Amino acid sequence: MSVLHLTKETFANEVLHTSLPVLIDFWAPWCGPCRMVSPMIDQLAQELKGTAKVCKINIDEEPELASAFGVMSIPTLLVIQDGKIVAQSVGLKAKEQIKQMIPV
Repeated sequence: MSVLHLTKETFANEVLHTSLPVLIDFWAPWCGPCRMVSPMIDQLAQELKGTAKVCKINIDEEPELASAFGVMSIPTLLVIQDGKIVAQSVGLKAKEQIKQMIPV
């Protein structure tokens, strides 16, 4: 499974109506640390295929979603399971640190 790019139209179906944990990367193309995290997010999407969903939300294109989750700095990573935030991280993290956030 590749990374899903979420919009406010697809958010509920992809995140709230799934039994899998969902890792969400809030990012923007102008953000240097976001560009550093991006390849790790892509790798995790492949590694976690079938056990978790991996998604990205471009805060410039989806400011309402960023606001709904109180995203003030990027990259912000959230893990949502059963409609609840179960892990959250702000800033650059190593791939293994990100992977440990996901309950699989």
